[in-house]
Amino acid sequence: MSALPACPQCGSAFTYEDGSNYVCPECGHEWQAQAAAAADEARVYRDSAGNLLQDGDTVTVIKDLKLKGGGGTVKMGTKVKNIRLVDSDHDIDCKIDGFGAMSLKTEFVKKV
Repeated sequence: MSALPACPQCGSAFTYEDGSNYVCPECGHEWQAQAAAAADEARVYRDSAGNLLQDGDTVTVIKDLKLKGGGGTVKMGTKVKNIRLVDSDHDIDCKIDGFGAMSLKTEFVKKV
């Protein structure tokens, strides 16, 4: 059985795990486990082919994408330059000539 760390607040050795946190039953202090903290560090963005994406890359759209609000369609093969990766429901913020600012998902692009 693995040894759990002592409580950083009161020094109690009777800590226990609750999900991804450690809890001290004596003082009630809770803190995050190291394994969970390491998982939150850096997100890796990959295109539809599995290539690693970075800020400033150039990508092409791999399928026709209809725009919400009747704004038209971004055609397959459209080249998007200087992408910016963001942590939201859409992974890429960019500007597409003729359409303006837009958000895309990494599953619909391929790195050039």
